[in-house]
Amino acid sequence: MLESKYDWQQAPQVADEKVVTFAHDLDVSPFMARLLLARRLDTVDKVNEWLKPTIDVLHDPHQMFDIEKGVARIQSAVEAGDQITVYGDYDADGLTSTSLMYEALDQLGANVNTYIPNRFTDGYGPNVAAFNRLIDAGTQLFVTVDNGVAGNEAIEAAAKRGVDVVVTDHHELPEQLPNAAAIIHPRHPQGHYPFGGLSGVGVAFKVAQVLLDATADELSDELDLVAIGEIADLVPLNDENHALVKFGLQVIANTQRPGLIALMKAAGIDGQTINEEHVGFGIAPRLNALGRLGDANPAVELLTTFDDARAEELASEINAQNEKRQQLVKDISGDALAQAQTPDNQARKTLIIHGKGWHEGVLGIVASKIVEATHKPTLVMSEDSEKGTLKGSGRSIAGYDLFNAINPVRDQMIAFGGHAMACGLTCPIDQLDTLATALEQACVDQSVDLTAKPELPVAGLITLADVNAADYGAVQELGPFGTDNPQPVFAFKPTLVDNVRTMGAAKNHLKFQMSDEAGHQVAAIAFGRGHQSEQVTANPENVSVVGTLSANTWQGKTTYQVMVKDFSVTGITIVDSRTNHLAKSLFEQPDTYLFFHKKLVDQLQSYLPEGAQSLCVGRDELPSSCDHLIIVDCPDDLDDLKQVLSQIKTDELTAYFYEHDSAYLDGMPSRAEYGKLFKFVASHQNVDIAHQLPTLAKYLQIDDAKLIFMIQLFFEVGFVKIDSGVMNGVSEPPHVNLTDAAAYRQRLTRIDTEEKLLYSKAPQLKAWLMGAMS
Repeated sequence: MLESKYDWQQAPQVADEKVVTFAHDLDVSPFMARLLLARRLDTVDKVNEWLKPTIDVLHDPHQMFDIEKGVARIQSAVEAGDQITVYGDYDADGLTSTSLMYEALDQLGANVNTYIPNRFTDGYGPNVAAFNRLIDAGTQLFVTVDNGVAGNEAIEAAAKRGVDVVVTDHHELPEQLPNAAAIIHPRHPQGHYPFGGLSGVGVAFKVAQVLLDATADELSDELDLVAIGEIADLVPLNDENHALVKFGLQVIANTQRPGLIALMKAAGIDGQTINEEHVGFGIAPRLNALGRLGDANPAVELLTTFDDARAEELASEINAQNEKRQQLVKDISGDALAQAQTPDNQARKTLIIHGKGWHEGVLGIVASKIVEATHKPTLVMSEDSEKGTLKGSGRSIAGYDLFNAINPVRDQMIAFGGHAMACGLTCPIDQLDTLATALEQACVDQSVDLTAKPELPVAGLITLADVNAADYGAVQELGPFGTDNPQPVFAFKPTLVDNVRTMGAAKNHLKFQMSDEAGHQVAAIAFGRGHQSEQVTANPENVSVVGTLSANTWQGKTTYQVMVKDFSVTGITIVDSRTNHLAKSLFEQPDTYLFFHKKLVDQLQSYLPEGAQSLCVGRDELPSSCDHLIIVDCPDDLDDLKQVLSQIKTDELTAYFYEHDSAYLDGMPSRAEYGKLFKFVASHQNVDIAHQLPTLAKYLQIDDAKLIFMIQLFFEVGFVKIDSGVMNGVSEPPHVNLTDAAAYRQRLTRIDTEEKLLYSKAPQLKAWLMGAMS
């Protein structure tokens, strides 16, 4: 049995009659009609506006608060030839905002330069020291993009030096706004702009329209930057953002921007087939990598250069930085996940993971990975022993307000900021316990149920026959997908799952084939689920899947598949891991390990990890249940195993069935072998079998293990006497039938047990075990 990671929330189903009527009205398939109705696109006008938007859906930029005032101040600086500095941010939204604003001002003939603050030396947003350096270097007007509304101190310092700041931003507005020449913001409290979801580059685009007195059509060459920034910043892709990103992706597909062409080439992206996933997982991470590791200014040069050679050079450097970022994330994530799985952390509801010298620029990514793996609010921090501090980032889960959890102890922190789902902070090492206690207490105060699964909306149950070109195309028409416009996730109930295999260099991904009774077959890929291949293989007829439709083109041929978001497996999972070598790696998980032979328990005790339970049949009291039962060795009698399986209820059973000496392979001694031993004991006295057994076995040409059994049998029936390891034959051996001896019958039982448990094929073994557990 394998539970789903998510709580699948099935969308209310639209009545079939309504679907048929709507499909007829629109001249689309019922599949498409159902998708549209589920998204409340329930009129022809709404559908046309969504599927085929025009610039008419974009809001008038003049409606934005302070935009006229801000543009007037910029224009006066342009006319005066003043030095204008576009002060940006080091993430993809900030970098595209900076590039777009720079190009707009450059078109006006402005005396303009750009500045991207360094994450580690300047921090986020306006910085007093950075502003002063720039003013000393000649800046006479700042235009912030993707930052500024929280830059009160730096903006006030600039004002005292006679330098104005025009703020363009989209972040949360503080109670006290800065003393800026203008604050252009879609959610300004005194404004009435109809949509508050623009990203930084979206706001910059609106400012550029007014600056250049241009329509969106006339500025369409800048929409590639808009699409990248909006997708990267995870803003809602509804209202005008939907159109901006859709238009922007079309511009990227035909872009003449040398830097973007070079970056897509480095990322292995075909611009002609560009979509939001290519931007979100290919372009944006490469731009973000620079700011995470150091100086992000080269990204602005890449996006604005007209020099093809320089673009190639910059793209190569940025790609190399991204590879470095990926390796850092991989290395730190491995260490962080190991910390998260310690018994102490498994017992906690929240996590603080830290390590010495971890690169601060990637800790937010690592924190997200730990949250995904554990479903626990997590802080990941880098320790600086010299300063006595821990600095890092936090990520949360739905229902746990991370900001409010830490806020009660913020006075004990050196620095702290953030919101409900994410934060950044610096904590003195000696206040770590205070911080940890606050995080745990917040679970109580906020009544957080960490056992509740995160919800996953599911559009509906569809058949494997629906995974085709037409329905895939219908889904894609609803895009671009992102926040508030998620890609439809569908449920599948295949009758059989087979061809299960792991993928990737680390074997951490999973691929399998779903089949139904009608003969349809569809490939499915589950990233990061390679470790669950055995559970899928164990119950191939009891797998439920939810995922998105995807196209896979290889050598000119396109097939359609399912990208798995989650899956579940019902029934007991039986894993056949039979082995004749008990490596320490078989005992890494803190599960329940069952033994039938006490000597083996004692030998392997040091192999068991902290938190594992070892049970020995006949010595320990057996539990009524456990999550995962691992049977280490092979019992001597099937009845012993039947008794165990009838008593211990488990969701997952793994069988090692280790056997040091196989009675099945050795078999029963032959009449000739019995005769050899009988003649030997009749003619030899005082045989030291405690020390000379191998020599005796070699002399008699009988296997060691078989000879031991024969001596035990002879001892039981009275053919030999053994005293302190010394064997002697008796002068008048009794007349007995060896087959009546208990040792003989036990040997036959052991052979039958091994035949069924060790030498049967996997399906037969699993069937027998399943029957014994019923």
